[in-house]
Amino acid sequence: MTRRSNSRKRKKTKRRNNKKKGSWLRRWLIKASLLTCLVVAVYAVYLDYVVQHEFAGKRWAVPARVYGRPLELYPGAALTADQLLDELKRLGYTKVRYPRQAGSYSRNGSRFLLHTRPFVFWDGEEPGQILDLQFSGRQLSLLKTVSGKSVGLARLDAPPVGSIYPAHHEDRVLVKRSDLPEKLVQALVAVEDRSFYRHVGVDAKAIARAMWANLRAGSVVQGGSTLTQQLVKNFFLTRERSLWRKANEALMALLLERRYGKDEILEAYANEIYLGQDGERAIHGFGLASYFYFKRPLHELDLPRLALLVALVRGPSYYDPRRHPERAKKRRRLVLNIMRDQGLITDQEAQHAAAAPLGVTGTKGSRSGRFPAFMDLVRRQLHRDYREEDLTSEGLRIFTTLDPWIQQQAERALAEQLKRLGSGKKGLESAAVIAGSQSGEVLAVLGGRSSGFAGFNRALDAVRPIGSLVKPAIYLAALMQPERYNLLSPLEDRPLSVKNRTGDIWTPKNYDNRAHGTVPLHQALAHSYNMATVRLGMSVGLDQVAGRLQDLGLKRPLKIYPSMLLGAISLTPLEVTQIYQTLAAGGFHSPLRAIREVLTTEGQQLQRYPLTVKQTVPADAVYLVNQVLQEVARSGTGRALAQYISPQMNLAGKTGTTDDLRDSWFAGFSGDKVAVVWVGRDDNKSAGLSGSTGALRVWGKIMQRIRPMALEMLPPESIEIVWVDPTSGLRAEAHCAGAIQVPYIIGFSPNEQASCVYKSNGSVFSDLLEVFWDE
Repeated sequence: MTRRSNSRKRKKTKRRNNKKKGSWLRRWLIKASLLTCLVVAVYAVYLDYVVQHEFAGKRWAVPARVYGRPLELYPGAALTADQLLDELKRLGYTKVRYPRQAGSYSRNGSRFLLHTRPFVFWDGEEPGQILDLQFSGRQLSLLKTVSGKSVGLARLDAPPVGSIYPAHHEDRVLVKRSDLPEKLVQALVAVEDRSFYRHVGVDAKAIARAMWANLRAGSVVQGGSTLTQQLVKNFFLTRERSLWRKANEALMALLLERRYGKDEILEAYANEIYLGQDGERAIHGFGLASYFYFKRPLHELDLPRLALLVALVRGPSYYDPRRHPERAKKRRRLVLNIMRDQGLITDQEAQHAAAAPLGVTGTKGSRSGRFPAFMDLVRRQLHRDYREEDLTSEGLRIFTTLDPWIQQQAERALAEQLKRLGSGKKGLESAAVIAGSQSGEVLAVLGGRSSGFAGFNRALDAVRPIGSLVKPAIYLAALMQPERYNLLSPLEDRPLSVKNRTGDIWTPKNYDNRAHGTVPLHQALAHSYNMATVRLGMSVGLDQVAGRLQDLGLKRPLKIYPSMLLGAISLTPLEVTQIYQTLAAGGFHSPLRAIREVLTTEGQQLQRYPLTVKQTVPADAVYLVNQVLQEVARSGTGRALAQYISPQMNLAGKTGTTDDLRDSWFAGFSGDKVAVVWVGRDDNKSAGLSGSTGALRVWGKIMQRIRPMALEMLPPESIEIVWVDPTSGLRAEAHCAGAIQVPYIIGFSPNEQASCVYKSNGSVFSDLLEVFWDE
C-alpha cells in the first residue's frame, strides 16, 4: 500500500510540475510572439515612413535641363542646306518621304519639307508646323508653309546640350504616366509583371512559377519579383543578395502599394529603371534612354524601338545594342513574341518589328554633357547672376547662348591644326573662346584639345601671360590723348633700359632683335614693335594703361610695373575675350554671358542680377585702334590669316607671344564674332610657337569654318577723314601725289598744309582705310 501510495504521489507531483512548465512555456511563447509582433509593427511603421519620405522626394529629383541656342529660320538667313541637315541630325529628326509626324523631314536637293516640333521657349510657345524651305548657295532663300503662306521667322526646338544634377553622376528625363507610350506600358507589364494590375505588391503565384522554372532549368532563368518589388529594390535597397533584403523588399512593396496607386508606381518605375551607362553617367529611365540610344524623345519612338527599351530592362550591359546587337535583337524578338501571344499586337506587327533594324544611333545621344567646358561656364554664371535660393529648385530649364554648330566646327578646326602644329611636339595644348562681338553672348568654349572630356578647363582657368595682346590697351590710352597722339605720330623704336620698383634694370627687345628707328604709331602696333611700345606706354603712364584695361572689362587686380607693357600680365582666354569684345563693340562693354534665361518648372522666368551694357571707352579712340588691328591682319604680324580668310573680310586681330615661345596667342574679331585662341603647354615649357605660327593658324581655321561676317566699321561722328602727306604728316589735297586718307578725332587733325610736289611712290598707309573708302 505504501509503495502504491508513494508512486501515485510522485505521478501527481510530476503532472503538476509538467503543467507548471507547460504554462510557463506558453506564457513565454505568447510574450515572445507579442514582442516580435511589436518589433515587426514598429519596423513596419519605420519602413512605411521611409517609403513615404523617400518615394515622395526622390522620385522627382531631376536635374536642370540646359539648352543651346535655337536655330532661327528666316528668308535671307546665312545658312546652308548642309548646315540645316547637321542641325536636324543633332535634334534627332528622322528623314522620311513626307514629314507627317513632328520631328521628321524630307529633302530633295536644296529643298526641305520640315515638320517642326512644338517647343516652349522663355518668350512663348513655338508651334509645330510643316515648313517648305529652299536654299540658294549659302542662304535660305524661301520659307513658307506647305499651304504656301510666307513665314517671316520660325525657330526649331532648342537643342539639349547638357544637364546639371546637384549631387551625383546620374541623370533623368522625367516622364509622366500620361507621357508613356501605351505600347511601352503593355510590353513592360507583359514581360516583367503580367499580374501588375491585380497583385498588392507581391505575387505569390509568380514566385512559385519562377521557383519551379528555375528548379527545372537548374539555374536562375526567371524572376518572381513584381514591378513594385523591382522599384523598391532600385529606390531603397542595396544590391546585396540575402533573405533579409528580400524580406525588406517584399514588406516595402506591400507598403508602397498601400500608399500609392498603380499609375504612380508605374510612373516612378519608368523614371528610375537603370537602362545603360555612359562613362560615369548612369542612364536611368525610359525618357533619358530614348535620347541616349535614339537621339529623340520617347513619344516619337515606334514599336521596334519601344520593344528594344523593354528588352534592356533585363540586362542593359548584356543586351547593349551597340556592343551586342545580335543579343539585343534576340531579346527584342522575345518581347515582341510575348506581346503577340498576349494579343497586344498582331502576328504581322510582331514580324515586321522583329525584322526592323535596332535603330540606335552610332554615337550616344547626350542630355548631360557633350560640352563640358561650356557647361562649366554655365555653372559659374548661374551662381554669379542668380540668387542661390532660386537655384535650389529642381527641374529648371536653362536656355544658353551655346551654338552647337560653331562649337563643333571650332573643335574640328582646333584638332586639325594642333595635329599639324604638334608634329614632333609633345604635350601641346590649346583653348579657345568664341563670342558675339556685339552682344557678348558666348557661342563656344574649348577647354583643351580633347574638348569633349571634362577636366582642366584652360579657357576659364589657365592663367597665362598674354604677351603682345596687351598692346591695343596701350595704344588706346595714347589715342585717348589726341592732343599728343594720332595714327601718324612718330615713335622711337630704339633700345632702352627701364628701372623697375625693385631697382632692377629691364631692357626690352624686339622679337626680331632689330631696332627700326622712327616709325609712325600705326606701324609700331601693326608690326608689334616692343621698344616703341614700351616708350609709348611709359610716356602715357602705367596707371593710364592699367585703367584702360579695366575699362575694357578686366576685373583681375593688376600689379603695375613696366614689364606689363609687353604682356607680363597673366589672364585666362575668357578674360582676354572680354577685353577684345569691348574693342569689337566700339567701346561698349557687355559682360560675357552664357545664359539667356532660366525658367522654373512652372514656366516662370528667374530674376537675375542686372547685366549692364555701357560705353566704357570713347568710340573714336577705339575706332582708331581697330583700324590698326585691321592693318595687323592685312599686312602686319597677322598677315598669315590670308591663308584662311580673304583679306576682303577686313578682319581685325592681334598676335601674342611670350618669352621662350611658351605661349602663343591670337585674339581678333569679325563683323559678328570675337574669338581668342591660346596654344601652349601645361608644364610651362616652350611650345616653340609664336603667335603667328601657332594660335593664329588655329584661329584662322576656326574662322574659315564658321564663316563670319565681314568687318565694316563706320566712323563715329567725332571722327573726320583727312587727306595727309604721310612723310610730313601735314594736311594735303586729294590730287597731291602720295596723299593718303587718315582718320583723326575732330579738332586734332593737322592744320598746316603740305605742298604738292611729291612724286607718287606708293603709300606706307594706303591699306589702313582702303576698304572703307573703296565703297
